[in-house]
Amino acid sequence: MNNHRRSPSSLTHVVLASTSIYRRQLLERLRLPFTVHSPGIDEEPLANEDVTSLVYRLAKQKAEAVAARYPDSIIIGSDQAAVRGSQILGKPGTVEAAVAQLKAASGSQVVFHTAVHVIDHHHQQHEAHIDSTIVRFRTLTDEEIGRYVAAENPLDCAGSFKAESLGITLFERIDSQDPTALTGLPLIWLSGALRRAGLSLP
Repeated sequence: MNNHRRSPSSLTHVVLASTSIYRRQLLERLRLPFTVHSPGIDEEPLANEDVTSLVYRLAKQKAEAVAARYPDSIIIGSDQAAVRGSQILGKPGTVEAAVAQLKAASGSQVVFHTAVHVIDHHHQQHEAHIDSTIVRFRTLTDEEIGRYVAAENPLDCAGSFKAESLGITLFERIDSQDPTALTGLPLIWLSGALRRAGLSLP
């Protein structure tokens, strides 16, 4: 592998294949210029597809869908799924669904699987990673759930909470190798992948 490190200004593009505001905010923490492009793919699970295979596949497909438009770029695709028991949790979409998700999670645990796929056109390389985070909920009262959903309106968040904000009050503990993975993009691993692609971080 070529170990020459390029400055951000000498790189044509870093592209985030996502329209998620949470992933965009996370990537901004690395202080690299980047472009955001919607991958526009079908994210429905395949028949009998397990959750880790699902997020690996979607992260790769998101990166590949955007890569053709940016031939001299580093493309970042990511996907996340939350699982309680054997049930995959989607984004609630409504207040009623968010309340129901949190009631079901009360006193139990939810596992978040976050996959990242990086395409480095310059070195003709692909790298992939998955991070699994266990969120252990304390026992929540109906009043607490109602107040929380009203306060943060987490309707676009799988699991119906925002751990980076008031949602942190809902938990007993979080077990993770990378706290940024829970929000949608594991920056510890991604920083290493970007360094291997030739960028200087920090």
